[in-house]
Amino acid sequence: MKMRWLLGSSPFRLALLATLVGLVAGAGAVVFRGLIAVFHNLFFLGRFSVFYSANAHTAVGPWGAWVVLVPVGGAILVAFLVKNFAPEAKGHGVPEVMDAVYYHRGLIRPIVALVKSLASSISIGSGGSVGREGPIIQIGAAFGSTLGQMIRMPEWQRLTLVACGAGGGIAATFNTPIGGMLFAIELILPEISARTLVPVAIATGGATFVGRLAFGDHPSFDIPALAIPAAHAIPALSYLAYVTLGIVLGTVAVLYIRSLYAFEDMFDRMPGNYYTRHITGMLLVGIIMYLFMHHYGYYYVQGIGYAVVQDTLSGSLNVPYLMVLLFVAKLLVTALTLGSGASGGVFSPSLFMGAVLGGAYAILVDKLMPGLQLAVPGTAIIGMACVVGAATGAVLTATVMIFEMTRDYNVIIPLIIAVAFAYGMRTLLFNDSIYTLKLTRRGHHIPVSMQTHLYMLRTAIDFINMPLLQLPADSEIAALRRTADLSWPAPHVLVLDDGQVHAVLPSHELRRELSLRASSGARRVGQLHGTAFVVAKATDQLFDLVAAMRAHDRNVALITREGKLESAADVLGVVTWADIMEHGNFPRQLVGQYERHG
Repeated sequence: MKMRWLLGSSPFRLALLATLVGLVAGAGAVVFRGLIAVFHNLFFLGRFSVFYSANAHTAVGPWGAWVVLVPVGGAILVAFLVKNFAPEAKGHGVPEVMDAVYYHRGLIRPIVALVKSLASSISIGSGGSVGREGPIIQIGAAFGSTLGQMIRMPEWQRLTLVACGAGGGIAATFNTPIGGMLFAIELILPEISARTLVPVAIATGGATFVGRLAFGDHPSFDIPALAIPAAHAIPALSYLAYVTLGIVLGTVAVLYIRSLYAFEDMFDRMPGNYYTRHITGMLLVGIIMYLFMHHYGYYYVQGIGYAVVQDTLSGSLNVPYLMVLLFVAKLLVTALTLGSGASGGVFSPSLFMGAVLGGAYAILVDKLMPGLQLAVPGTAIIGMACVVGAATGAVLTATVMIFEMTRDYNVIIPLIIAVAFAYGMRTLLFNDSIYTLKLTRRGHHIPVSMQTHLYMLRTAIDFINMPLLQLPADSEIAALRRTADLSWPAPHVLVLDDGQVHAVLPSHELRRELSLRASSGARRVGQLHGTAFVVAKATDQLFDLVAAMRAHDRNVALITREGKLESAADVLGVVTWADIMEHGNFPRQLVGQYERHG
């Protein structure tokens, strides 16, 4: 009996489910990386193997110049999977999870996890310039949603499980449990409270545990001791250099976002179909990849690109012109890959571009002003955080993840400064992040902030803005017009019939009706078109008032002391939807949620 009570307890059950989601998300990360290894070895080396280190450059395979067709082969398979089984698997994944949370009650089709796993592993394994983090996020979120659909639960719990899967995927991939939790908070969770944060923390912890069992307890990159002095020893001009770096990389983030969607639009306008467009894009990727191998000895821009990040951090990549060239090439091949219809994430390309630009910046500044002490590894890490934070909008996630990856406290202060300026520059130049722009283009707007809005807790009587006028239905319109002309603002009018409220004329409707009836045959107030209403108690919170108006499809509420309307004398005032919107600083995006969900 006691055990049944524990299992039926909602918090306890949610904790168990969050644990399961976290473990599955961690296992999903392991399986997904194994799939990438299998497809990478098949496509590039012509052999079957599950062993593949993304931090090492791909060896030259047996195909010679025909390697340019490797991405084309992957494109055909990806297009087949996405087109026939799960169109949601196309692209970088995170926007689809956000869309499901805010616009589809957290419902994600189970097949998305399977198709996303295959399509993204093929895209990455065949050389597509995309990341593995976005797919893992979508895979974990899909499992959380599926579990939430299989088991009867409130919607907020299902949304929490979606966030558990997304955060768990990030945590397992980078060995960053706190970063995974912050990712869920910044981008996925629509509610920030103890009842949602505790399950996400459990899930990210479980996912990290599984990831460490498979990959070991070490960061994603082998980072040497950072030559960043303690904060108090950093020259003052160094902080100015970090600020400048942040501003530059904030601009780069805008270029990244714009390029991605510009290429997507370009491919959509091309003649042909999904197959021909994706094949064209990936053929160009294959050519660029081969040209780098031919001239510089490595493919460099293929796949997730962690080998280049590792080279930058270790100091083996230290030629500024080549680093800038790699940035331009990575930006181009990422736009070609995703714009033509691949499946994969945008996180890893952000790390690549941030690392090479940060490293090149440190080398150039050191030559011009050696006293600033900008070490290449430290500045590359800061560059990674800047591009990730500015492009995705997940500033806290980027900052904390880099700290978890480096485990060096001295990098945090300049990193925070640079990321703050990078994010500020991006928002100054462009409002949407790389995730939200995809949804904005669909007309689906995502709230930019999460807060306990005290405004929603105010009572209904606080929103009585306009004066109230009560008139019998047989009153002449001429008298009403004189009263309205003398009153500013125009009053809300109760039209009475034998002392009962027959109809309501809100202020804005009153002005419109009077102008329409100026030359018509209507002579009595009762002949005007009134508006239907609901009755609300004076002490009802705005949260409940809006819900009642939406539930009855009404834009007007009569406010009474006890929430009952026995006669017109009970009415204390009228609240319209316009009053709610214009009184104070009501969040309009939140209004949209009430309109959708009632």
